[in-house]
Amino acid sequence: MTDAAILHVDLDAFYASVEQLLDPSLRGRPVIVGGAGRRGVVCAASYEARRYGVRSAMPGVRARHLCPDGVFVAPRMQVYGDYSEQVMTIIRSATPLVEQLSVDEAFCDVRGLRRVAGDGRTVAAALRGRIRDEVGLIASIGVATTKFLAKVASDHAKPDGLFVVEPGTELEFLHPLPIRVLWGVGPKTAERLERFAVRTVGDVSRLPLETLVATLGKAAGEHLHQLAHNHDPRPVITDREAKSIGHEETFGEDLYDRSAIERELLRLTGSVAARMRSAGVRCRTVSLKARYPDFSTLSRARTLASPTDVGAVVYDATRQLLDQVDYARGLRLVGVHCSNLVPGDEPMQAAFDFDAPRSASPAPDDPRRADIERTMDDVRRRFGKDALRPAALLDVADRPNPALREAFDS
Repeated sequence: MTDAAILHVDLDAFYASVEQLLDPSLRGRPVIVGGAGRRGVVCAASYEARRYGVRSAMPGVRARHLCPDGVFVAPRMQVYGDYSEQVMTIIRSATPLVEQLSVDEAFCDVRGLRRVAGDGRTVAAALRGRIRDEVGLIASIGVATTKFLAKVASDHAKPDGLFVVEPGTELEFLHPLPIRVLWGVGPKTAERLERFAVRTVGDVSRLPLETLVATLGKAAGEHLHQLAHNHDPRPVITDREAKSIGHEETFGEDLYDRSAIERELLRLTGSVAARMRSAGVRCRTVSLKARYPDFSTLSRARTLASPTDVGAVVYDATRQLLDQVDYARGLRLVGVHCSNLVPGDEPMQAAFDFDAPRSASPAPDDPRRADIERTMDDVRRRFGKDALRPAALLDVADRPNPALREAFDS
């Protein structure tokens, strides 16, 4: 029988917890990160604030109404990044099989540690203790036989808990849970399923696959059928020796407007390019991933004239690839991937695209734009991630996505 040795480590109320750690006067008080100003959006809320109904991605005006005694603090992304790095270093010291999903969560595979460190429960308890003692933060950890179930288990463990789904009990644990725990089930999908009196994961598992496909489409139907039976063969993918660097975002509501989609592409490409520069690599290929509301997904790619780590060039490529996407159908997810990576110091042959319009972004090897973006990296490292951003994003809070936001190297 497969061991329960896949861990999902999730830092509780991460941004707010860091603020409470650094300022003891905030401990026990309802802390709300972000949300300042008339159009501000909440980035995170402490558990004390959540008791009032405050949630991430909520307008700050609404948060103030719900929690008039809340303490609003400005986000400090560089500080959170530093604490995230400390935690991830602890996790990687236990096992090299770590897949970091975001600043505050990661999967890890500890099957190879049984002889030297114990089973999944023992390793998870030790990690929680080290994170608390060495960093001062609280982590909830789920342990299971699959990544999907480990994530569900960590949510079940919150706050400040450890929950293990023992082998052989997976469906006993999973089937009574509401359908919203299944990845990909949002309000609209839940509404469609409820027409068939489907309210729990067990209800989904008992529906014929043909019914799910007819109701939700082939991709979404098969996806939910697999998860409802805890079929999730995905391994923990480490970020060592990355073959590609990418960033995906699943939106709380489907996007239909091109300008809104381009704003998200600007955000994603800036993040991916910065990570390439940090890793000392350039890409030869840029890919755009788009997922429609029915879960059908398409990818489009473009090979550049020469390798680049310049965000403006990656953004220009994704905008051209967007021309090949029927975004009028609505997009629930957009992803940007940079692949065919080469070392950043590899000599490049100058290349010119004579078919490109005069208004196109600078060539990939344009040293002026590259120097500008590296200078921006330096400023952000020194003064925080919010110190500089494109003008198009000035009125958008830098926040975790209300649905799912994933940065990954593969």
